[in-house]
Amino acid sequence: MQIADLGDVRLHYRIDGDPNGAPVVFSNSLGTDLRLWDAILPLLPDGLKIIRYDKRGHGLSSGPSGPYTMGSLVRDAEKLLDHLDVRDCVFIGLSIGGMIAQGLAVKRLDQVRALVLSNTGAKIGTAEMWAERISAVETGGIEALADSIMERWFSKGFTAMPELELWRNMLVRQPIEGYAGCSAAISGTDFYTPTSGLRLPALGIAGDEDGSTPPDLVRETVELIPGSQFKLIRKAGHLPCVEQPLAYAEALNGFLRGIGHI
Repeated sequence: MQIADLGDVRLHYRIDGDPNGAPVVFSNSLGTDLRLWDAILPLLPDGLKIIRYDKRGHGLSSGPSGPYTMGSLVRDAEKLLDHLDVRDCVFIGLSIGGMIAQGLAVKRLDQVRALVLSNTGAKIGTAEMWAERISAVETGGIEALADSIMERWFSKGFTAMPELELWRNMLVRQPIEGYAGCSAAISGTDFYTPTSGLRLPALGIAGDEDGSTPPDLVRETVELIPGSQFKLIRKAGHLPCVEQPLAYAEALNGFLRGIGHI
């Protein structure tokens, strides 16, 4: 485990694979930590430098006082990659991680050569929806929303499996301030115009049973980028890397090969 002191925040990060390999950065969803990608890593090819991190207010990273802005989350990723001297990475972001990916690509094309926008959108939900969720979390804790979140996160088949408890536990053990802070960042974000100006290889990934970012939203977002690709994963909800890791890794590996990153 490693920590990067970036001034106003300290980010927990981990590097796996080839330390001199082509960099691939993973940014996870609201309410999860970098273990979200555990099932994917063994399925990736050799020769990659795999970087994962916990965003502010999540996992083992510090949790500055909220609310957060998307600008601060993008800046965190930017500073971390500068700290690690990373350029020309493929940035893979899921949900809020996909929003961070869009913002970082707009800001720092020297750092990002290609995007994977997984289960995300240029805009997710409404300000009113996020205000209600933040209020509920601040009043009753994440536990108050946990069951409904599990229904949006996972397919009906997965919610009947004992493994669901692992992900529920991960969710409810995230700091309330971090969850609420990042929810505020999502609420205030609309990347339709900035993302439509991007010109780089991009892949969109959606789960056919995603109750948080439906396939049409993911497709609409990635199609803002000319020449982009789209992959729908069956029998998966908001976290297809958990439910269908083989199909997810196949999509990633095909994209990485296609752009010459492996």
